Amino acid sequence: MSQAIVKRLSKRLRDERTKLNLSQETVAQRAKVSRNYIGMLERGERNPTVSKLEDIAGALGMEASELLR
Repeated sequence: MSQAIVKRLSKRLRDERTKLNLSQETVAQRAKVSRNYIGMLERGERNPTVSKLEDIAGALGMEASELLR
């Protein structure tokens, strides 16, 4: 992933999570990943696989494509 996409995704993930008033831990449990992983994604330190992106988007009640808009 390019750095611009990673930055946009990390901001969008945090914005959507906070808009829904969900903790990182709640999103992580729903997506079956660690809370630490969600934090790293939100800081732009990790790049998710497509399948993990789908899991995380589902935990937020949205499609993966919506997170990338």
